[in-house]
Amino acid sequence: MGRRTVEFNASPRPTLGVEWEMVLVDRRSRDVASRAAEVLEAVEREESATGPRVTKELLRNTLEVVTGVCDTVAEVTDDLRQTLGAVRRVTDPLGLDLMCSGTHPFARWDEQLVTPDERYAELLERTQWWGRQMLIWGVHVHVGVNSVHKVLPILNTLLNHYPHLQALSASSPYWTGFDTGYASNRAQVFQQLPTAGLPFQFGAWGEFEQYVDDMLVTGVIDGLSDVRWDIRPSPHLGTIEVRVCDGTPTLRELRGLVAFVHALVVHLDDRLEAGEQLPTMPPWHVQENKWRAARYGLDAEVIVDAAGRERLVTDDLDDWLNRLEPVARRLDCADELALVAEIPRRGASYQRQRATYEAACARGADKPLCDVVDSLVAELREV
Repeated sequence: MGRRTVEFNASPRPTLGVEWEMVLVDRRSRDVASRAAEVLEAVEREESATGPRVTKELLRNTLEVVTGVCDTVAEVTDDLRQTLGAVRRVTDPLGLDLMCSGTHPFARWDEQLVTPDERYAELLERTQWWGRQMLIWGVHVHVGVNSVHKVLPILNTLLNHYPHLQALSASSPYWTGFDTGYASNRAQVFQQLPTAGLPFQFGAWGEFEQYVDDMLVTGVIDGLSDVRWDIRPSPHLGTIEVRVCDGTPTLRELRGLVAFVHALVVHLDDRLEAGEQLPTMPPWHVQENKWRAARYGLDAEVIVDAAGRERLVTDDLDDWLNRLEPVARRLDCADELALVAEIPRRGASYQRQRATYEAACARGADKPLCDVVDSLVAELREV
């Protein structure tokens, strides 16, 4: 039998789609609440088949808000706002709040209930202790690509920008009540799953097909969805899926991050169309950048080229925002891209969470991490 082929359903234009994971929080205890099934049932009952899209996830405390196929960040925003409104019409009367960050400040992973699903059961049976720790939330951004031959060159170069996205979105400094010292503890936790973490840098689509075939033959995966890379091809959708970002607490920040990803992918596509060879870095530089951004966030000194040149991530980000502005104007997301620059000025979520905790401690709060939860809940209402 020959090698399996992986058909890429190329997108005729650079469409957008977003998956935004969020957690249900009990309004009294501020702990996570395993009531997603109840919420999903009510949302489905009240909304039409063409209405808001909310799906289950691994844990019963989690909802995933999913957009339709969009052309602009503005369309993504309207779609997400509509769905959030539908969810809140259910959660508010139930005494539940919505929160989004890479981790919950004090919830315990060993107390969580798993969504009944054969695929989830198989995952936990295989991964055991590490799989049960996946009390984490993220944002996934899909961008349509019009040729299978562009997918891997774009993906490989997107890895150069991994630390920018990780630092901007880092929102998981706390884990089971402790400050981990990391801006993004989620990044460190998630990569413990088999096939998760950084992707391999393949030079041609045939190499990716060989990888998929090998994984299927040896039983490592049952299907492509089991390849859980931080950036991956999504062949059935015709997209590149960027899964780097921690859970994003505000729609305003999410708009900026989606615009950044959209403009960056299209910029790289333009360069391929112009006959350029896109720059890449060796895997050891990419891996180091991931760790630095997870550990230090916006204070990370990152490696910016194959020669090993280093810069403060925010300085490099400023240059990229200027470089991407013409593309963003063409994509009608220049205003949203400009929101990215606000994040370092306001403080990324991990910085805001720590500031909230310190302020609560300074005034003698009994449960300062509850104040952190309250701040995250309030931020998600800023829609």
